[in-house]
Amino acid sequence: MSLNFRHVKYFVATANLGQVSRAAKELSISQSAITAAIKDLETEIGVRLFDRTAQGMHLTEAGRRFLASAHRILASVEEALHLDTGAHDVAGTLSVAASYTVLGYFLPQHLERLERRYPDLRIQLYELSREMIEDGLVTNRFDMAVVLTSNIANPEIATETLMSSQRRLWLPSGHPLLERDSVGLKDVAEQPYIMLTVDEAAHTALRYWNTTPYQPQIRLRTSSIEAVRSMVANGQGVTILSDMVYRPWSLEGRRIETAVLAQPVPPMNVGLAWRQGVELTPAMRLFRTYFSSVYQTPVSQVVA
Repeated sequence: MSLNFRHVKYFVATANLGQVSRAAKELSISQSAITAAIKDLETEIGVRLFDRTAQGMHLTEAGRRFLASAHRILASVEEALHLDTGAHDVAGTLSVAASYTVLGYFLPQHLERLERRYPDLRIQLYELSREMIEDGLVTNRFDMAVVLTSNIANPEIATETLMSSQRRLWLPSGHPLLERDSVGLKDVAEQPYIMLTVDEAAHTALRYWNTTPYQPQIRLRTSSIEAVRSMVANGQGVTILSDMVYRPWSLEGRRIETAVLAQPVPPMNVGLAWRQGVELTPAMRLFRTYFSSVYQTPVSQVVA
């Protein structure tokens, strides 16, 4: 078997959505076709890309590394095919708001591709909180936003999720919990916890903690992801954060390991947002079509 575009496309859809059934529905194909393609891909690469659990398909460490390459492959193919006829004629300014996490860990690579491909389209970026982004969309100060769609609360805003980034337990290398076959929130509650606060991360975390009898022993609250990374890597606590912001090394060069939790923890959903009912301009349609092509989401999907 040789690697082909279909294998990459099915892998990305499953990784972004977390379940074969959801990926099959989005791509309008059978679940067996996706399962077979992923199995072929794992055989060709020689590593396991997913852990199959009752909660869905969880990327392995190798799977996370391959996902970054897979997104680049799909973006390159989309650019080469020029599927959006006439898009090069689009000019002007598109105002786009984004939250801290999205701007730091998701958008930069896509902005570079968009600017290279559409030199006459100027994207004006604004980094703001979720509340300010919602207000700006509703009052037409921004055309679109790239946000954590799972945080959007205003019913006047339409959202389209592009990817779901799994949340895992972060641990320092050699931590005793890494030796266990199963780790739950009860086990995490017995450890000092480093709580990230940026982009409403603390509020999101407490939502799923509050559905259990347990609470985290918070040692530090911080808006700095790098501070969280260093504290965990140096053995001063554990945390639960998404794959999108995960890096295996701290600034001091110490290793951070991850573990999938026994209880289902909601993923961090990333996607686009705009004012409900607004007529999309050519620039807005181009922006949306680009991301739909890279993340294998149907462009007709609009979720309020």
